[in-house]
Amino acid sequence: MEYFIPKAEIIFEEEIKKSRFITYLRHTEGLEQAKAFWAEIKQQHPQARHHCWACVAGSPNDSQQYGFSDDGEPSGTAGKPMLSYLIGSGLGEISAVVVRYYGGILLGTGGLVKAYGNGVQQALLQVEKFRKVLRQSYRLQCEYDQFNSLQHLIDEWDIVIEEQQFSDKIELTLAINPTQVETFQMLLTQRFAGKLALVKAVR
Repeated sequence: MEYFIPKAEIIFEEEIKKSRFITYLRHTEGLEQAKAFWAEIKQQHPQARHHCWACVAGSPNDSQQYGFSDDGEPSGTAGKPMLSYLIGSGLGEISAVVVRYYGGILLGTGGLVKAYGNGVQQALLQVEKFRKVLRQSYRLQCEYDQFNSLQHLIDEWDIVIEEQQFSDKIELTLAINPTQVETFQMLLTQRFAGKLALVKAVR
């Protein structure tokens, strides 16, 4: 399984009817990290009236990892529109915190929805992203004279060597994209005459 995640933190700021809105976007892996990010921004802006928050803290379609808070704004006017834009981006492991310094003019529910949603939308336009591949670990034993040929195959398939142990044979722990396991095993069987087999690593 693979999906895109944000590379670096983004900050977007705008003023709407004298209220100052500062949007922070950051890569956060899991709800705990997302909540720690929210707490960190709250500490940075102790004088702000609201610190609204939303996250897609796992893979883009894992709704167990979604979270949001209106932080005192009228229900549904901040966290939900923020979350909608995060889900719509298709990114995973991302959190948004929007800090509001109140300027004395009420925006109304429609104005709030627009302000919080737009901050996240504009910040998302600046996001640099990279691909995250969720790999599974497999063990593989080979002879020394098979190693060079095996290494070429590993490089071709963008497989990560997590561990190598050299004794009478070479034992490797490989991190493989689950969608590639079957094909990679078939190629191993063909290239090494059925002598090499992947075994799922027990962690």
